[in-house]
Amino acid sequence: MKYTTLLFDVKDHVAHITLNRPEALNAINLEWSRDLMYAILQCDEDPAIRAVVISGAGNHFCAGGDLKSFTSQGKDLPFHIKEVTTFLHAAISRMTRMDAPVIAAVNGYAVGAGMSLALACDIVLAARSARFSVAYTRVGLTPDGSMSYFLPRTVGLKRALELTLTNRMLTAEEAFGLGIVSQVVPGEELLAQANRLAMQLASGPSKSFGEAKRLMQTGWNETLETQMEYESQTIARITRTPDTQEGIAAFVEKRTPKYRGI
Repeated sequence: MKYTTLLFDVKDHVAHITLNRPEALNAINLEWSRDLMYAILQCDEDPAIRAVVISGAGNHFCAGGDLKSFTSQGKDLPFHIKEVTTFLHAAISRMTRMDAPVIAAVNGYAVGAGMSLALACDIVLAARSARFSVAYTRVGLTPDGSMSYFLPRTVGLKRALELTLTNRMLTAEEAFGLGIVSQVVPGEELLAQANRLAMQLASGPSKSFGEAKRLMQTGWNETLETQMEYESQTIARITRTPDTQEGIAAFVEKRTPKYRGI
């Protein structure tokens, strides 16, 4: 499939999605949101893709919504916003539930919906130069792209409110301290470290990863007993997969497991 606002390639079972509007700091317009949705669907549907890395071309990850494109919509802006967020939210919803782990490799700005996208990824590696801000209310907007779902669950309600109302800019180290970032790395090593981690995950038990991701998502909204029942059902179900059987056998036989993603 051809994309106009991102680059997409697959190597060694790792899909690389590069947001590619560097002239606009990779800001989100309608084509961008549509491209991301189809790229994530491609990752979800291709069993050969077992890990995903999302990064930004140029010096920044994503500067959020493209406000210049918004201003050209006139009275149709509410319709346009709904169209953009429909594609963006479909991408994020599918991304969080698919088997393949998703790594955000963040350089420069990840603000507004760019920060939302990073928060929705499973693992976030940030260059020391990375900067994060909720940003929406600074221009009179409200959060989208899963921000209001993931941010309070990541940093707590009071801190999420403070970040949303003040829009203060977080350094990579501050974001790490709040749990927004998984690891801070030197900028020149960002993509290499993200790729190494992705290849490590791509060689793992993909079905187990996917089931674990989905358990973590449902756990926020269930009672203890209900969630433990989901855990019981899931761990029993996963033992039917060849990779789990291989993992257990390899442990007992004291050898390295050979996972095939099945």
